[in-house]
Amino acid sequence: MRQPFVHKSPIPGLGLSAGITLSMLSLMVLLPIAGLLVQGFSAGIPAFLAAVNTPRTWAALYLSFRLSLVAALFNLVFGVVLAWVLVRYRFPFRKVLNAAVDLPFALPTAVAGIALTALYAPNGAFGQIAKDWGFKIAYTHWGILIALIFVGLPFVTRTVQPVIEEIAREVEEASATLGATRAYTLRRVIWPMLAPAALTGFALSLARAVGEYGSVIFIAGNIPLKTEIAPLLIVIKLEEYNEPGAAAIGIAMLVMSFGMLFIINAAQVFSRKRMAYV
Repeated sequence: MRQPFVHKSPIPGLGLSAGITLSMLSLMVLLPIAGLLVQGFSAGIPAFLAAVNTPRTWAALYLSFRLSLVAALFNLVFGVVLAWVLVRYRFPFRKVLNAAVDLPFALPTAVAGIALTALYAPNGAFGQIAKDWGFKIAYTHWGILIALIFVGLPFVTRTVQPVIEEIAREVEEASATLGATRAYTLRRVIWPMLAPAALTGFALSLARAVGEYGSVIFIAGNIPLKTEIAPLLIVIKLEEYNEPGAAAIGIAMLVMSFGMLFIINAAQVFSRKRMAYV
């Protein structure tokens, strides 16, 4: 009796695939996190709490996460608009602009920090204009925010762009034919299809901003309790040979990042379920 034709999967069987996946996950993710936890609590829970519960640490954590959230929200809006323009419109130098979106990926973060500082310092091209208006950008929260926006924007644009390319123009035309306004079409037709990808880009942008170091330290000023970010404080602890203290701050960042990403993932699940019922 001939056996039915079976389409073989290019991926090995479940056992081998699961073994490879779990091994790589353990080596790349679980073991480093376990090492961080062991190092952070190596001096005991009182020492861990003492390292985290200081005004300098809380100020650095609050600054990093607050500005990262603001930068990710800005990138969410502007990144979606930029992706829409690149996909739906034809204009001179569009390909150049499209290629420039990937510049933060290829540019070393230290080079980006030096370039941004040169532009927005009081004697820079844009910093001089701001100075004439009585406004300072570099070595303030505004400078940090600009650096975080710069490094996080491509994550939103490149995540949303393929989804926009798959949305047929006929969908918008059908909505307009039925009498819907542009705002209603954007809110009830386009956005539900873009929401999962946009939230993914938002999460990636937020994660990159929270851990950003190279492009920020040059433009931040690095003043404790004012413009000092959490990754810089971790480096300072390591330079002082205080590995448990650095690991303790890292654990605090890990917990806060996990909480924020958990909320974003929950919003993604909700948006996908809502899209399924539309």
